[in-house]
Amino acid sequence: MRSRRPVPALAPAAALLLPLALLLTACGGASRADGGSAGGKGSGSDGKGSLTLRVGDQKGGSEAVLRAAGELDDLPYRIEWSTFTSGPPLLEALNAGAVDIGGVGNTPPVFAAAAQQKLKVIAATHSSSAGESILVKKDSPLKRPAQLKGKTIAVAQGSSANYQLVASLKKAGLTTKDVKLSYLQPADALAAFTRGRVDAWAVWDPYTSQALDQADARVLTTGKGVVNGLAFQVAAPAALEDKKKAKALKDYNERLRRAQAWVFKHPQRWAEAWSKETGLPEKVALDAVRRTRGTAVPVAVDKAAVASEQRIVDTFADIKLIPRSYDFKEYVDTRFNGDLPPSSTAPRSYESQESQESHEGKGH
Repeated sequence: MRSRRPVPALAPAAALLLPLALLLTACGGASRADGGSAGGKGSGSDGKGSLTLRVGDQKGGSEAVLRAAGELDDLPYRIEWSTFTSGPPLLEALNAGAVDIGGVGNTPPVFAAAAQQKLKVIAATHSSSAGESILVKKDSPLKRPAQLKGKTIAVAQGSSANYQLVASLKKAGLTTKDVKLSYLQPADALAAFTRGRVDAWAVWDPYTSQALDQADARVLTTGKGVVNGLAFQVAAPAALEDKKKAKALKDYNERLRRAQAWVFKHPQRWAEAWSKETGLPEKVALDAVRRTRGTAVPVAVDKAAVASEQRIVDTFADIKLIPRSYDFKEYVDTRFNGDLPPSSTAPRSYESQESQESHEGKGH
């Protein structure tokens, strides 16, 4: 961070503000990050042929990773890209028939289905939950989640971080009534965290990686063991009913799976591309790739995945963040599961990869 005129409380926060389009990319909150346009901005097309697949995306998302991995070079159909600020408006567009498919985290479908929007979850990935964190300052006296009782915690309402916070509190023997929740979107939460106006911040990558690198933060606890680490491709029922589009949807998801494998094998190259696409500092991008974003493994949308999402539905219904509980499996289409491994399959790990490379390097 370069020196600027002295503004002690604001300068650290300003240095950390990510591009607006990145807000809520990982999980999608219940509200928009900017209070303005929901997105839907056209960002060009790829491929050739008479069939067009309309894909909803987020900055630095599917289009960027497919392009970096070379998976857009030989498309036998056209992809028309539309970029959204976060998961909720993307799913609103899908419900309205403006897009055929889009990638979101584990929470936007819960809210969209609660609002009775038209959608079907058709594909999933399982990633490490290390980036789903509750952060505190390095000099904070808080050492374990049980000590959060009576403390003020910043979190984006309705986000996966919101669920992670609720689940982490429950694991520590607490409820949301035992703490003071400050519902803030990431940019505002960062400012509050930097100024010491909150005691902790529940958030996700790449914010976790950025705060650890630049905001004097440390991890109090992560989502490991308390959140499902799932992300989804969600399709419009009308697109699934169209045989030609359904075939294209199958091919599109296969390309995404290959691209995810490419990211794991080339973390530095993807971090460079992701940094250029989003404005993230390259070191932060690489940290986020290695912590969470590169660990995704394609998995089946199976009974365990549905049951895990049902727990999120029921949790948010209990604390009145959605108006009702409902049966999540009604919003799932399993036709593309094929021979994919179960949703409980362990995410990819750079630690195990490095251990293997080190072992091979010793000639064993």
